Amino acid sequence: MKASADEFATFRPTGDALVLASVGSPAERELLDHWLSDQRSKHPEARIEVLELPGDDEPPAATLARLVQLLDADENRSVVPARVFWIPGGLPTRSKVVAFLSGRDTYRPPVILQHRILKRDPSRARVVAGEPATVAELHHQWSDTTIAENPREFAHFVLRRASLAVERVELRLLGPEYKSPRLVKPEMLASNRFREGLEQIPGATIEKAGTMLDELSTGWSRFSVDLIPSLGRAIFSRGFDPNVDYDRPQVEAMRKALETHPAVLLFSHRSYLDGVIVPVAMQENRLPPVHTFAGINLSFGAMGPLMRHSGVIFIRRKLDDPLYKYVLRQFVGYIVEKRFNLSWSIEGTRSRTGKMLPPKLGLLAYVADAYLDGRSDDILLQPVSISFDQLHETAEYAAYARGGEKTPEGLSWMYNFIKAQGDRNYGKIYVRFPEAVSMREYLGEPHGDMTTDENAKRLALQKMAFEVAWRILRATPINASALVSALLLTTKGVALTLDQLHHTLQDSLDYLERKQNPMTNSTLRLRTPEGVRAAVDALSGGHPVTRVDGGREPVWLIAPQDEHEAAFYRNTLIDAFLETSIVDLALAHAARTDDDRLAAFWRQAMRLRDLLKFDFYFADSTAFREHLAEEMSWFPDWEQDVTAGGDRIDAILLRKRPVVAGAMLRPFFEAYEIVADVLRDDPPDVSEKELTRRALGVGAQYVAQDRVHSNEAVSALLFATARQVCADQGLLEPADDLSERRALFSEELRTVLADMAKVERMSRKQFVARERRRRADAGGAARENGHTLKA
Repeated sequence: MKASADEFATFRPTGDALVLASVGSPAERELLDHWLSDQRSKHPEARIEVLELPGDDEPPAATLARLVQLLDADENRSVVPARVFWIPGGLPTRSKVVAFLSGRDTYRPPVILQHRILKRDPSRARVVAGEPATVAELHHQWSDTTIAENPREFAHFVLRRASLAVERVELRLLGPEYKSPRLVKPEMLASNRFREGLEQIPGATIEKAGTMLDELSTGWSRFSVDLIPSLGRAIFSRGFDPNVDYDRPQVEAMRKALETHPAVLLFSHRSYLDGVIVPVAMQENRLPPVHTFAGINLSFGAMGPLMRHSGVIFIRRKLDDPLYKYVLRQFVGYIVEKRFNLSWSIEGTRSRTGKMLPPKLGLLAYVADAYLDGRSDDILLQPVSISFDQLHETAEYAAYARGGEKTPEGLSWMYNFIKAQGDRNYGKIYVRFPEAVSMREYLGEPHGDMTTDENAKRLALQKMAFEVAWRILRATPINASALVSALLLTTKGVALTLDQLHHTLQDSLDYLERKQNPMTNSTLRLRTPEGVRAAVDALSGGHPVTRVDGGREPVWLIAPQDEHEAAFYRNTLIDAFLETSIVDLALAHAARTDDDRLAAFWRQAMRLRDLLKFDFYFADSTAFREHLAEEMSWFPDWEQDVTAGGDRIDAILLRKRPVVAGAMLRPFFEAYEIVADVLRDDPPDVSEKELTRRALGVGAQYVAQDRVHSNEAVSALLFATARQVCADQGLLEPADDLSERRALFSEELRTVLADMAKVERMSRKQFVARERRRRADAGGAARENGHTLKA
């Protein structure tokens, strides 16, 4: 419940008081005069002196000189900031938008309207007073935190403290969603900490640092807190359900955590809409706004000021200037010290494949430095999962996979992006806030050994970042688009009926329920034929499913040209099936081994984990083995069956539900094989660009020859991680036996794909058996109905 403004309209002086009264108009002067008269009548024993300040503008020299005199007169005098607080409402929209773009306080009505507004509704404005402090207390704070040079500097410091004191009162009236940093540049430039560090950088000056702080400057104006989420909602509501899907207990847990510590919200990034959705989610749930980092390439045209006033911090792509790196690090430290929340994509950029990318540590290292310097007793890393039923950007990602170039951002790009949201219905948006990761837990106490041990700090940062990503993956609900796309991709262009789709999906749904994976309502509805029909219809029209009508019943398939788009959706759920897919392949590997088959099972499982580590997140080795043992524990005496080998391993595969290694992992291993084959003819130092160009060509040949099973394996995006896999195997470094090792690696990948083929045969046997049962059940029902009719 918000406090009443009347609670903040009085102050209780213990002696003489100096009121710093911010006045921006005749109407505000009248309100302040009336308030001062009232305070004097209530406190006749106190001598209340007033210094009028010109609203939010810099005071003239004469006013500043007068403040210096008043502060020097009596160090026991209380300093009380006061100004008029305007309650929002009723302002002309055009005036608010102009004020917003100019960066002015849009919650203060234009001067020309103020008397008219107060005449119509006197309750629209009232005076608020900040927490008083004595001159002596303020002087002590100034000496401790800033460069104590002269009385005028002290006067400026007092003005900043006064402004912040009133700001705190107004936030108690408005709510935490209006909290935003003020006076960042003057506060930082005046601080001892900042000046001392600046002196260590050759060629650094206060002027250059100030210019960089202007470039970084950000803030949520009060009107932007209202406007930007509304604009964001208007953008995504063109194609999505306007009601974002939240997990309410998660929201309340995060609200409680944010009351005590600053947080860095690290979100998954699959769309440019993510940056729109985060502010909407915070505002809708009445949570403090976040200040989001973005590349300075997005600061174009009118977007620069618009985004700066809505919490965006523009940073340079290259951090090669020592002064800029220092200013950015100190800026981040200031933000977290003042308990404002930061936000950025933990992946650093959009995932164009649908699966999460490896976490980036750059900005996180700056936050860790702020914590280790003691600027907060803890900082929370708040994972944020943002997912979508569908995205229009998948067509763009498919073009990238085929080797296309990124479209540069600009006003026309933005217009087309917003316009594309209205092309069709894209379903729902899902936002999840799993439990936050404590920086203290990973880095220990501030000012500890890790402050100087860079290796230990980097290792801790990596563990923190992976834990955040792991929590995002576990919290992301699986949607129907992903499951349907995964199933239809396995048929290699063969269409399925509604009944075939429905029956085949049930094994995956059973598995997800058994593992307690979060699922959307659209996924839960796949238990019914009606739910499956709704899912495939939503994806039809080449988005990416094609529906074929005109026969006895409609059928659905994914055409070759749509495989890359379908793969994006399928990839969003692979992590849920990753470990069971590795079990499939390890079982197939053990079945063809003559040695210790149980040892071969575990050895191959760990090898597959190593090969896939650049594409997916895994638990640590011990936990990974435990997870696989849990998967196999659903089969009594599985270790004896694996040891026996042969038909007993095949029997496990036939009984196992689901058998999905081919559906989930074939494109990745085929992409690895293509790159490995290309490398056999290439020099050790082949460039990434050249390797990708040649792999696209060889991949197109292999598709034409049916040497790889789908177009989606021929992807510049997958070839990028395939190159990392090859580099990790030491295949991009000169060596005497390089050709031999490259050949052996290609052969190893072919054996993995051979095991996958066996797994796929088992999956088809399951499908055929299921179809026979379905038809038998349908025939039995038909005969029963016929008997009933005859009777």
